[in-house]
Amino acid sequence: MSQFYTFTMILSITSFGLALTMTPGPNNIMLLSSGLTFGYKRTLPHALGVNFGFPAMVICVGLGVGKLFEIFPFIYTALKMVGICYLLWMAWHIAKTKGSLDTANKKDKPFTFLQAALFQWVNPKAWMLAVTSTTTFITDHQIASIQVMIIACIYFFCAIFSTNSWSLGGVMLRRFIQDERFVQIFNIIMAILIVGSILPFVYGQ
Repeated sequence: MSQFYTFTMILSITSFGLALTMTPGPNNIMLLSSGLTFGYKRTLPHALGVNFGFPAMVICVGLGVGKLFEIFPFIYTALKMVGICYLLWMAWHIAKTKGSLDTANKKDKPFTFLQAALFQWVNPKAWMLAVTSTTTFITDHQIASIQVMIIACIYFFCAIFSTNSWSLGGVMLRRFIQDERFVQIFNIIMAILIVGSILPFVYGQ
């Protein structure tokens, strides 16, 4: 691995990945809400979908999708708008989720593995991280494909740490929230935070 990246570079990519994956964003906010509402076991497919979906997205972006956006920037703009609209819909869905403390309740359903994996493609923060990472950390185009795989592998482990932390954070909150009304209030707050998290992408370039 050292012939593709030095140890210092690996540390830099890991630090960058942890910093961005651990900060609040649509994925983490939804995992926190899901952990509280559905418990860890039912949230696990959602977390695994992020764990595998985001690195797969990084690979696709690094191997060519990013170039497509450079040639046809309107595609990125259109996808960005679709993502923002979908996130607004998700925020509304989370806000209206009933605050049942029964994690076995089947009436409301958490994200499935496939839904969470596909969600990365309409998540503005995921796009920003994938594009920024591949353009910043690919240092030699002759071995770009191998470097992309290394970056994706690092982000896979960063995502495992992040998704579990936020999911378990939601589970821990259950110890302090005993009233189902507060669960619903919490989900409404999470929905507002999701809307707030996409504002930089609405008003950004």
